[in-house]
Amino acid sequence: MSSGLSGSGRGGATRGQILAWGFWDWGSSAYNAVILTFVFSVYLTDSVGADLPGSVDANSWLGYSIGAAGLLIALMAPVVGSRADNAGRRKLSVAIWTGLTVVAAAGLVLVQDDYHYLWLGLLLLGLSSIFFELASVSYNALLTQVSTPATIGRVSAFGWAMGYFGGIVLLLLVYVGFISGDGGALGVPTENGFNIRVAALVAAGWFLVFALPMFLVVPELPPRSGRRKAPGIVGSYRALFHDLRALYRSSPHTVYFLGASALFRDGLAAIFTFGAVLAVTVYGIGAGDVLIFGIAANVVSAIGALAAGRIDDRVGPKAVIVGSLVGMLVAGVILLFVSGPTMFWIFGLFLTLFVGPAQSSSRTFLARLAPAGQEGELFGLYATTGRAVSFLSPTLVGLFTYLFGSDRAGMLGILLVLGAGLLALWPVRPPAHAAAETVEA
Repeated sequence: MSSGLSGSGRGGATRGQILAWGFWDWGSSAYNAVILTFVFSVYLTDSVGADLPGSVDANSWLGYSIGAAGLLIALMAPVVGSRADNAGRRKLSVAIWTGLTVVAAAGLVLVQDDYHYLWLGLLLLGLSSIFFELASVSYNALLTQVSTPATIGRVSAFGWAMGYFGGIVLLLLVYVGFISGDGGALGVPTENGFNIRVAALVAAGWFLVFALPMFLVVPELPPRSGRRKAPGIVGSYRALFHDLRALYRSSPHTVYFLGASALFRDGLAAIFTFGAVLAVTVYGIGAGDVLIFGIAANVVSAIGALAAGRIDDRVGPKAVIVGSLVGMLVAGVILLFVSGPTMFWIFGLFLTLFVGPAQSSSRTFLARLAPAGQEGELFGLYATTGRAVSFLSPTLVGLFTYLFGSDRAGMLGILLVLGAGLLALWPVRPPAHAAAETVEA
């Protein structure tokens, strides 16, 4: 990490504080990679719920569980962020929700390979999803405490890159140590899914260990001035609606950005959700090679995020997001017409090159727009708006797949959502103060 990441002033921090902040991303990637995406969720549906009686299969129950969790996140996130802002307890908020995520993830070790344990797995997975997203709200708000206007793009990109690389490292360790062959290199027993359950326990410990430096090193901000003691839950929602009306009157383009980012972030999520499936069913990638492609894609995304972070600081986040969305749309259109593993590797990796920059600069866009002391509230709204349209890409993928009778056609749904996000973002005014503050810094 270059010395260019350190600074002082609003959100100034030492390089050590930035590194500690980034390690939370490194650790949290364990949850996403091992618990939600590649390992435990697959075990839950393909093994634990394989013999589930009744007309509703395990995949559907998993969808219902994550959907219900998403609804609760949408309702809770803005208030959690606002209360942490008001009380000057962002770091404490991250600590509490991170601890609950770790506890819920560790509890998955109890989920044996028997459909009677499916309810426990779904409950813990849903709860850990809620806790993780709520931790992310205040964690994202801490971005302004570990950066300056001149370095915020690079710092945000550094965090995203740490997350990508952390996910790669732990995924490889878990696969080699516990999963490959019969119990991995460590020969962990596989009866009742014990090796997968141990992997979940390791992921929980990984998150805990790498989250600790941030809590020890990054300072807490004082409470917001001019605010009384945080109101109760009902009062918090009243204050939220009041602040939303005031935000729209004073900064309508911030509200417009929340809507636009909800669209293109849903498209980005769909790339991860359906990418592996399409790789196998459309382009003939071997099931064993999907993990290798996933690792390569994470490396490329991390490199893209790091490179774009400097561009973000020079020309602003909107240019990075627009360029990234255009790049993904070009790659996606090409993928609609090519076939075979080689073409998928070339243009699939080209597409993922732009995913990291879009994610990182979306975070810096909102952080630059946020009034000082209200970052947590805005990132809570960021989580809420993202959840509000999270059904869109999956629904369109299913619709186009059905209408055209082709898995390839499902890609059109993702491209339409990305395109809609680009169109919605186009008229949004970028943070007016960003360039000036960058020069001053």
